Amino acid sequence: MTVSTPIDAAAVLWSATGADQAGRPLLIIMHGYGSHEGDLFSLAPHLPLAPVISALRAPLPVGDGWAWFPISEPGSPDPAAVTAAVSAVLAWLDALPEHHPAVGLLGFSQGGAMALELMRAAPDRFRFAVNLSGFVANGPQSSDAALAKQPLPVFWGRGTADTVIPPSAIGRTQAWLPAHSSLTERIYEGLPHSISQAELGDVVNFLRAQYGESAPVPNA
Repeated sequence: MTVSTPIDAAAVLWSATGADQAGRPLLIIMHGYGSHEGDLFSLAPHLPLAPVISALRAPLPVGDGWAWFPISEPGSPDPAAVTAAVSAVLAWLDALPEHHPAVGLLGFSQGGAMALELMRAAPDRFRFAVNLSGFVANGPQSSDAALAKQPLPVFWGRGTADTVIPPSAIGRTQAWLPAHSSLTERIYEGLPHSISQAELGDVVNFLRAQYGESAPVPNA
């Protein structure tokens, strides 16, 4: 049995604290394998202002960074390890002192996989998911049927030059997402395992749509 390692609440980076969080939606962002909570948090100034942003540190130390689950076979993690990571994030969310009217998910690579698996584990708790260069894990989940009936919005972005995520995981995700989400898919020519300016722009537009924000008017 895989034991869930808790999320370190003291390591979470917040875009707002205290009274500035009251009544606002929450956007949880999750980094990739071997990275840290400050990685994707650097995107915060470019993202919509409506949500409070929380950047989580994955619970498992690996090298100089952190991981959500071990890599045994790339793109096909141990289901028990994925479940443990998902349980850790849900427990952290349960313990928050502030109630947020809506919670969204955004992750890169392993963090993107986490965004999808959290959505699968508790679709009633999340508004949408953004999966950047990630994948859906192996095996069915109990809420897959509910997602098929009431799909949540998902943005999936990936590059044609990404050699980190194996074709088998991409194929699995291509098969699963259209049937279980309201999918916005973007493929970026020549992009490796990273996030481009074009992709960031598409993500911002997707997020604005989720929060009901209009695009800014260009300067004349």
